[in-house]
Amino acid sequence: MNNRLPPAWSKHIRSGPAPQAKLPQASLLKTNLRARERADDELLKQAYEHQQAKRLDEAQDLCLQVLARTPNHPLAMYILGTVYVGYDDEKSLRYFARAVGEEPKNPYYHLSLGDVYVKLSEFSSAIKHIEYALDLQPDLVEALCSLGRVYLAFDKPEMALPLFEKALKTNRDHPKVRIGLANALSSLGRMDEAATYLKEAIDRRIEVPTAYNDLVHTRKFAEEPAELQSILRELDNSKLGGQCAGQLHHAAGKVLNDLKRYEQAFFHFNKAKEALGYRFDVDQYRRWVDSMIEIFTPDLLAERASYGNSSEVPVFVVGMPRSGTTLTEQICASHPYAHGAGELSKLRRVANATGLLDRSSGDMAQSIMSITPDLSKMLADEHLAYLRERAPHAARVIDKMPHNFEVVGLIWLLFPNARVIHCRRDAIDNCVSCFMLAFSEGHSYNCDLRTLGLYYREYDRLMRHWNRVFPGRILENRYETLIENQEEQSRRLINYLGLSWDDACLRFFERDGAVNTYSRWQVRQPIYKSSVKRWKNYEREIQPLIEALGDLAEI
Repeated sequence: MNNRLPPAWSKHIRSGPAPQAKLPQASLLKTNLRARERADDELLKQAYEHQQAKRLDEAQDLCLQVLARTPNHPLAMYILGTVYVGYDDEKSLRYFARAVGEEPKNPYYHLSLGDVYVKLSEFSSAIKHIEYALDLQPDLVEALCSLGRVYLAFDKPEMALPLFEKALKTNRDHPKVRIGLANALSSLGRMDEAATYLKEAIDRRIEVPTAYNDLVHTRKFAEEPAELQSILRELDNSKLGGQCAGQLHHAAGKVLNDLKRYEQAFFHFNKAKEALGYRFDVDQYRRWVDSMIEIFTPDLLAERASYGNSSEVPVFVVGMPRSGTTLTEQICASHPYAHGAGELSKLRRVANATGLLDRSSGDMAQSIMSITPDLSKMLADEHLAYLRERAPHAARVIDKMPHNFEVVGLIWLLFPNARVIHCRRDAIDNCVSCFMLAFSEGHSYNCDLRTLGLYYREYDRLMRHWNRVFPGRILENRYETLIENQEEQSRRLINYLGLSWDDACLRFFERDGAVNTYSRWQVRQPIYKSSVKRWKNYEREIQPLIEALGDLAEI
């Protein structure tokens, strides 16, 4: 959720006593208008307090009450936009756009609109609005940092770094600056420099839990660092919020895992999940998978074989997080004719718009029927133009959003000649690796071991369905096989892409470009085998996971 409000809040607040004398009609109307404006301002101040306290329903109700009386109130629309960020980004986008339309010279409105465009992987629109915010207020640190994050996501790290450096000169202690600069350096593989800025952030008490969690991911520890005891002391603070405690527990767990103190490490990973407090409805997700399997049949797809765009440019790398998707993308993107675009939200935005990802919907068939031949072509052409914007001359553009495994049917409705690479890893290793990381609430299935195991079973069930519906078309890339036979599997990947072999694909760790996932340290190293069967270090602690996985657990 976005807690930003314009510092110029006071300009929205009307002050001064109401006139007491009897007034002519025009003055009376003006007085009534001022009274209504003061009432709106009071409601919006209350809405802001509710939003800050995450009482989102109350904040929403008050904003809607203001809009019912003053339909185009820009601040009401702005606060509503902040309420929906992370919960309904499409709705958030609409409210921010309306606020910009009403008050186009407010840099904070443009900045927030740009930030939501980033979340939706609409990078050109994001850049446009954030740059406009900077035109209006050149020293706006939040906008400098946001633009830096956009360029990192857009695979232009050389343009991101100067923005964070400028922000640092403007405000050395802004919470977004040092963390953002460190992330930019980490994504470029400059881990030692990133660690320096993160340590400075900790010393200056700036975003301490985030800084510690990012710091411990800049290297692997062979002996106990001084930071471990510091992290444990931070955890003694009884006033820590859930997010902060979760990040610190994950940081402690990561260091202890590196030191092979596995029982202590797992204690902290469990504590992190408890602190974060996420919940996931496995039964609802299972029903959604049932619907996908029921609707996406070979007959349905055969009837729609002429839909979409016949381009071979799109490549989708799918699978569970931590299954080798980043490594696979890096190998493929090392080819001179391929471009790795990272994790794009574009396809899932289309799926959301058509209702495919609505797990509460009782009529998913209607979502598919709404995709006509013309609509499928329009959506595919728009998506292809979006990919071309990132890499105009690449023969293949790779989207490695792991959870696109949920929408493989949609992929081939839009792009019948697209290539889909499915990354699969030992189920227990895969789940343990997920459990050890501080994923966002969008990955709430990672909330406890049993839920994670049951979710994995549904992922596996859906992927088996896609393989039945599209026999021989999905390339399965097994992590353990890739680790054991790097060149053979790399050649297999490049052959599947329809490209000639290039030795650069064996030197993926030398590739320039940004890496913005938890794998950014690993993919800067040559392939190593220490992650295979790592779960055995935790065998006693992970029995709920093994039981939930059932026959998928290869013991």
